Amino acid sequence: MMPIFKQIFITAAVLCLAGCRSGDTSVATPPMGWNSWISYGTSVTEDEVRDVADYMSDNLLEYGWQYVVVDAGWYAPGMVTLEQYEGSHPYQLVDKWGRLIVDPQKFPSAEGGTGFRALSDYVHSKGLKLGLHIMRGVPIQAYEQDCPIKGTPYTIRDIADTVNVCDWYFGFYGIDMSKPGAREYYKSLFDLYEQWGIDYVKADDLLSPSYAESDIEAISQAAYHRRHPIMLSLSPGPAPLSKAGHLRKVCALWRISEDFWDNWESLKKQFPLCASWQDSTGNGHWADADMLPIGLMALRAMRGEPRQSGFTQSEQRVMMTLWAFFRSPLMLGCSLSQIDPFTYSLITDRKLIEINQKSTGNRQLSREGDIVVWYASLENEDCYAVFNLGEETAEYDLDGIDRVAVGPHDVELVFRRK
Repeated sequence: MMPIFKQIFITAAVLCLAGCRSGDTSVATPPMGWNSWISYGTSVTEDEVRDVADYMSDNLLEYGWQYVVVDAGWYAPGMVTLEQYEGSHPYQLVDKWGRLIVDPQKFPSAEGGTGFRALSDYVHSKGLKLGLHIMRGVPIQAYEQDCPIKGTPYTIRDIADTVNVCDWYFGFYGIDMSKPGAREYYKSLFDLYEQWGIDYVKADDLLSPSYAESDIEAISQAAYHRRHPIMLSLSPGPAPLSKAGHLRKVCALWRISEDFWDNWESLKKQFPLCASWQDSTGNGHWADADMLPIGLMALRAMRGEPRQSGFTQSEQRVMMTLWAFFRSPLMLGCSLSQIDPFTYSLITDRKLIEINQKSTGNRQLSREGDIVVWYASLENEDCYAVFNLGEETAEYDLDGIDRVAVGPHDVELVFRRK
């Protein structure tokens, strides 16, 4: 029989959860920012994040770029290689409550247990917002130490599911969301992130290969039911289209594809995917076509050597234009301090940014072979993007009014005054 004090705690928790009103999970426009993964993998340091914040504030903030997101590895001293990331028992730091804490080797201002507070204060001083990456479940170290769950009589072993684990990262066990203390553990995470001044959380291992609905709902409640809600982005894709209604209730952003990289065949696959989601995105909740692999990238990524994007300039225009017309979140992965003139001109294209941030009626109008046409409406303009996914220059008759010639792997824009 369960001890009486545990029964009382469960009853109180259930009553509280049942009486809570849903927080507002929406965000007015698709977020624009930078994520550390493409260039740095798990090795990004505080100095590098601060350099990104300096560059973004000085050169990109006026265009709408404002999020600086620290991806995986901020809790793992010495984790810089693919072998370490994919190891069976990665070394991770946890506090006495079983929550990941910031590695002071990579982030010296976290010394003394202050976490990302100093870094978030710095990012905020630049007019920007700070985000971080987390995983579904509980760290293995928290399970091994059987850490207590803050504010409850339970411990990590009371809620852990050692079978339901991530397919690609082996530092976590799952959580049995039917167990008392499970929701409270996720709440304790976001209590900590709120103390650190975090604005945005990318929560991973939730959408694919299986849809972790109970975890998603608990994480959503933990993120949004607080004085300063934390924007929630769910990964990885592909998210199931059948769950679009649920996703719009629980988060601001969700990934619609697997990890997207800089090759043309992958980009072509995004076109039917975006078209399939076009009626299930917008109005404060945004389907995410993934990060933008452009410019100089893979500086210390765990796959490949430092290099320029594998996309040609025309292919980069195709990608940026599709993301704009689909109104996907825009997350850069390049080295901002070493940005080249073309990449800078692309990410500061005011018309594409305006379409991404302000347009309505976004949809694929047609697809005829390799020619794909997207539409977006601005206040005083109808906007058309004519994409050529083929290998030869093609001409397209747009409504019998404009004859558009488009080069291979390229896009042409047409604007008509209303």
